[in-house]
Amino acid sequence: MTLTPLNRRRWHNFKSNRRGYYSLWIFSFLFILTLCAELIANDKPLLVYFDGGFYTPVLKIYPETTFGGDFELETDYRQEYAKELIAEQGWMLWPPIRYSYDTINYARMAPAPPSTDNWLGTDDQGRDVMARVIYGFRVSVLFGLILTLVSSVIGIFAGAIQGFYGGKTDLIGQRFIEIWSGMPSLYLLIILSSFIEPGFWWLLGIMLLFQWMTLVDVVRAEFLRGRNLEYVRAAQALGMDNFRLMFRHILPNAMVATVTFMPFILTGAITTLTSLDFLGFGLPAGSPSLGELIAQGKNNLQAPWLGITAFLVMSIMLTLLVFIGEATRDALDPRKYYQIN
Repeated sequence: MTLTPLNRRRWHNFKSNRRGYYSLWIFSFLFILTLCAELIANDKPLLVYFDGGFYTPVLKIYPETTFGGDFELETDYRQEYAKELIAEQGWMLWPPIRYSYDTINYARMAPAPPSTDNWLGTDDQGRDVMARVIYGFRVSVLFGLILTLVSSVIGIFAGAIQGFYGGKTDLIGQRFIEIWSGMPSLYLLIILSSFIEPGFWWLLGIMLLFQWMTLVDVVRAEFLRGRNLEYVRAAQALGMDNFRLMFRHILPNAMVATVTFMPFILTGAITTLTSLDFLGFGLPAGSPSLGELIAQGKNNLQAPWLGITAFLVMSIMLTLLVFIGEATRDALDPRKYYQIN
């Protein structure tokens, strides 16, 4: 796809901010890496060769009888019995970390310090911290991305309606937002958690009820300004329908300010999820969660690797996102469009 001169200039300005540019690459690499978490940290081998055939336990469940066992139960590849059966006629290819986020290492007293077996140690339940960090990073970013995208779409639509039509529509919309934004979202989550066990999609829906208001004021202001431009009035005089005028001609100009806020909205969404998990009102117990890891670090001061790991992971993630947000803001700054570099 060929970029327009304006977009090429924006991309050039973004790359000129080295801190933000390299942060984007580092964050993208870490996120893509965690998308393949099952291939990096898993208590099942990636590939099994047995009796002339290949098997992929990470993709399919195989009973013990497949490898010469006696039971139709799922094969536990970490047991010595299964290892011996497969070793007689084949071999296993394991991921770098032989633990999933919920695998318990019964061979060590929990919490256990870092070792060659558990690179970042284990938590207070004997689960591998490195595996939980990898899966938790993925859950946090995916949750933040989905919440940011969906809430942005709703916020842009609401702000566009208010700003374009103005008058009573804008007045009623603003009064509703003022009332709705005054709702104690945290207390509402706590109350609902006593009735319904929180889950990923349930929590996403509850947070979406309040997160959509973040962009409404920005988009509303851009539409209030844009509807009075000459080309907009000319299009209205020619009979162009309002929907096409709003989302094809005014919205692209409003998106400049909107996109600038998105990295910071993503940062806020991840921070909110982490805070709820820390307080125990977030994802279900046992889910890979950075907030739970922070809570474990607070509750297990005798195991400093838990707190240090949680602090470093959250610090790196949020710092990268803030740097990306700053670079995006600079790239879309109108004062830099015609800056000579």
